[in-house]
Amino acid sequence: GPDSPRRRLLATVHIAKKELRLSEDAYRDVLFGVTGKDSAGACDEVELGKILDRMKALGWKPARPTGRSGRKPADHPSAKKARALWISLHHLGVVANPSEAALEAFAKRQLKCERLQWANQREAYRLIEALKEMAERAGWSQSTEGVAAAALPIVLRRRLVERIVAKMKQGGLIPEDWSVRTAAWRLAGIETDGPLVASASELELMAKAFGEKLRAAGMEGADT
Repeated sequence: GPDSPRRRLLATVHIAKKELRLSEDAYRDVLFGVTGKDSAGACDEVELGKILDRMKALGWKPARPTGRSGRKPADHPSAKKARALWISLHHLGVVANPSEAALEAFAKRQLKCERLQWANQREAYRLIEALKEMAERAGWSQSTEGVAAAALPIVLRRRLVERIVAKMKQGGLIPEDWSVRTAAWRLAGIETDGPLVASASELELMAKAFGEKLRAAGMEGADT
């Protein structure tokens, strides 16, 4: 029909959301930040194009068609936690390849288990610990001391964002006097009242955008 380019754009937005692994909240923040609407379905072609531009700024790269293996990613709680850590370590420049396949390969080496989906929770705990050790070595504290369980997701993401900003300063990518808030606005177009009050989804978007800058400058590299 006459709206088929729009339908294609809409489908592409959903693909980009999936490939960026944006949470529902982070996705809505992107839509709202770019168009003032919270549903891609309500957007016209121009707005969908702008959403895709923002997705690209967050590191999305349109895929070249490849054969799909069709295997579902591991979905037990430990696997979800490991995946979140793996992607965060990618933003921090410690993990070069954020893909599911790379995580599976790492898990296989750690757990001596063919598929992460088959690892039992006791074994998967070792995988989480290994990833946390990588984070600690890269200066991203995983300490939970004195932190309420409910606050942990935000606190850990805030530490991640602050660590990436420190790394960008070390590498001369941004001025020394930039706050996290300034960096979020200048680099990602994210307006916040600073990291202390940012939501988990805003911090997720910041980490993604900042990590993209680190990689673009060739500043990734393990354990720096």
